[in-house]
Amino acid sequence: MSALRILPLGGLGEIAKNMTLAEYDGRIIVVDCGLRFPTPEMVGIDLVLPDFTYLRERAADIEAIVITHGHEDHLGALPWVLRELEHRPPVFGAPLTIEMARSKLDEHRLRDIALNKLSAGEVVELGPFSLELIHMTHSIPDSCAAALECELGTVLFTGDYKFDQTPVDGPPADLARLVELGREGVLLLCGDSTNVDRPGFSPSESIVGPQLAELFARCSGRILVTSFASNIHRIQQACDAAAAVGRKVALVGRSMRKNFAIARNLGHIEVPEGMILSAREISDHADERLVIISTGSQGEPLSALRRMAYDDHPQVKLHAGDTVVFAATPVPGNERTVNETVDRLYHIGCDVITAREAPVHASGHGHAEELKLMINLTSPRYVMPMHGDFKRLRLHAELACAVGIDPDAIFQSENGLPLEIDERGARLGARERSGVVYVDGLEIGDMTDVALRDRRMLSADGIFIVVVTISEQDGRSVAEPEVTFRGVPFLDDAGELTAEIRLTVAESLERAAAEEIRETDLLQRILHDDLARLVYDRLRRRPMVLPVVVEV
Repeated sequence: MSALRILPLGGLGEIAKNMTLAEYDGRIIVVDCGLRFPTPEMVGIDLVLPDFTYLRERAADIEAIVITHGHEDHLGALPWVLRELEHRPPVFGAPLTIEMARSKLDEHRLRDIALNKLSAGEVVELGPFSLELIHMTHSIPDSCAAALECELGTVLFTGDYKFDQTPVDGPPADLARLVELGREGVLLLCGDSTNVDRPGFSPSESIVGPQLAELFARCSGRILVTSFASNIHRIQQACDAAAAVGRKVALVGRSMRKNFAIARNLGHIEVPEGMILSAREISDHADERLVIISTGSQGEPLSALRRMAYDDHPQVKLHAGDTVVFAATPVPGNERTVNETVDRLYHIGCDVITAREAPVHASGHGHAEELKLMINLTSPRYVMPMHGDFKRLRLHAELACAVGIDPDAIFQSENGLPLEIDERGARLGARERSGVVYVDGLEIGDMTDVALRDRRMLSADGIFIVVVTISEQDGRSVAEPEVTFRGVPFLDDAGELTAEIRLTVAESLERAAAEEIRETDLLQRILHDDLARLVYDRLRRRPMVLPVVVEV
């Protein structure tokens, strides 16, 4: 009997870009295909994807890609991955998830992908695996756990979940099916660790709607609610609160409008006819009659709210008297950019309401007691914590141990380190390639540390470009050097520094000519070192210095 390999390529040691491979008998199922957004240090980077080189090399062996729900950290990398695979596998997910996937693939003109909608409880055979989606509750409709069964047993990927007993969009999580799986025997539980550090149970999503309604009733000016564009529940609650106080709603942000349309078509959002405005109609309505629902709750640089905060949005100009409601909490790592956005809003004169001031957000991830409940319901033989940084993975492992799982049956792994299970037991295997792939514009590639360092240097200290023209015969200067600088801060006396640069160039070329140095690359290295030293002595900064040598 073959060994079962569970290979995480993203989502371990980090929060986001979730991607895990289940491999048995030479065939592969990919569970989730997520991305994460860049940190402020990743200058010029738009998106961060898992390094899926392993998938590219094994493309012909992929049976299917299974998406547990429609959030970017589980779905967002799908078009980037599929367009790089020579053999494009079918995609499976619940109806809303598949429609969100279709929308993304259409943007990339990938219209030949087989997209398959599965209902919870439906079983489909995929090579040596059988797949079943199990209804869960999260902060987006159609969230599911994925149960993959092979000859060795069943692997349960929980996806993102909470055990919300009063969800806003239908029945609670299917606890009965989880118990059945536990009785049948769960070989491995791959569980969400995001909120393992929070004690107790997570609050229900149903508490948020009344809080928004109460808040809206107290506001006299314009109201702006910011949330994840994929948090369909929150969008519905904001629309309900707006309707209760007689306000119209404008949706701002491309992804917000797109997801609203998809969810409305599938019946997950219901609003009265004529309630939704376009962004162009905002200025036609009085502030006290308007609610704006916008992207940008995480302070993303190009998001609608961030642009509003910096007075750079074409349709929405914030002003004193506006109330901005953050109906989301910062994803770990985004705190800095969110705080910067909030501070800018206060500078404008807005009132800002976050989850600290009022319960306007309920996390979609279960707290510690819910993670314990998941383990007790499913009684897994092995546990592999997932979806969390290393602190959360360890806490999840300790929690599993506390509820009776053998410590030797709990595996704290990391991206690229597979878990191998066979009839003899389970163990961590040989490391496979993993890491990150950067999206810069419309292109993807392995952006090196050198490139990112250069971008940070350019953003902080600017650049000097010095063009030197020398004689091909003796290497001496035949024209005055051209000096160009961009983005160099605190350059008060540019003329004096330019003169010093030209003098330094002349001295460097004289020295090189005397030493009979003719090679262009050596000349450029000498000029770079001499000019960098001069600029640092004068400015106490280290801009990029780029000498260009032209022979005539």
